[in-house]
Amino acid sequence: MLLVGVDFHAPHFDVELEELGLLAETAGLNPVARLTCKRQAPDAALFVGTGKADEIKELAEQHGASEVLFDQAISPAQQRNLERRIGMPVNDRTLLILEIFAQRARSHEGKLQVELAKLQYQSTRLVRRWSHLERQRGGIGGRGGPGETQMELDKRMINDAIKRTKARLETVKKQRNTQRRQRANAQHFGIALVGYTNAGKSTLFNKLTKARVYAADQLFATLDPTTRSVYLGDAQQSVSLSDTVGFIRDLPHGLIDAFEATLQEAANAQLLMHVIDSANPNFIEQIKEVQHVLGEIDALEIPQLLVFNKLDALAPEQRPQKLHDHYEVDGQSIERVFVSAQSGEGMEILRSILAQRTAAA
Repeated sequence: MLLVGVDFHAPHFDVELEELGLLAETAGLNPVARLTCKRQAPDAALFVGTGKADEIKELAEQHGASEVLFDQAISPAQQRNLERRIGMPVNDRTLLILEIFAQRARSHEGKLQVELAKLQYQSTRLVRRWSHLERQRGGIGGRGGPGETQMELDKRMINDAIKRTKARLETVKKQRNTQRRQRANAQHFGIALVGYTNAGKSTLFNKLTKARVYAADQLFATLDPTTRSVYLGDAQQSVSLSDTVGFIRDLPHGLIDAFEATLQEAANAQLLMHVIDSANPNFIEQIKEVQHVLGEIDALEIPQLLVFNKLDALAPEQRPQKLHDHYEVDGQSIERVFVSAQSGEGMEILRSILAQRTAAA
């Protein structure tokens, strides 16, 4: 697979295509080469223009790549034109993320959410995407009139499937709302873990709850929301702790919509534990991406606690002088704690802060 990234003068362009490579490997793909270029704006027909498209074709053939993957979202028409020009399948970051979600979803709700997002993506790809859709289906007797085109039929089938999936998701959402009301009636303080994918949320969740939620050093290791009760001795009461799906740069908007039921765990919490990979050199950009998605689900007004995780991965000269202080995000000073969910360092301080927040609520 050949990875391609186009710099449209974005503030933080991933020159090495590191994250796209990780996403590809997470999906079980094998990147063999990478190519980046700069443009003022996307080419309407080929996204990168004819010259760069031919260069992509030549590089792909040199390295034996059988597919091209763009780091940006490309339109159905651009995808079709590129495939004709390059002579091999062309896909984008959006589809790649959808495929990973499809592989990882385990719960009934998670599978429904992925199914909806994929259907919504496919519905936009029907426009002149496949040549067989240009065929006409004849009317009664085969000659009575133009009848319904194959494209119209496929669109109608996908739209029907979207409606059915949305209805099933609505049922699941009602069930989850009932569970939330039950927790609220039990006077449980609700805490939701949010953060960029691979920040260590699930490992931290397991450390706090003694649960065995799947956790791994990879993107989107867990997708399905999990809620557990945690007893905080200092506060002498239990809280509800929810692990949510990890966020990522350019998260497809359809996924934000489709994962509304999952993300509502964050939107309905009394406290957000924003988990950050302190060892990642791009953690500032990752914080911005998480804040952006929180804004999408109207969760920015919820109090936050910044948990700078992976303290054990920091070099000695990078270690903070204090494990507990404040950090500015969007002009607001937010309480911060450094921890290592792996080694346990800083966890007692974190528990103490959670107890204080719970007791003050």
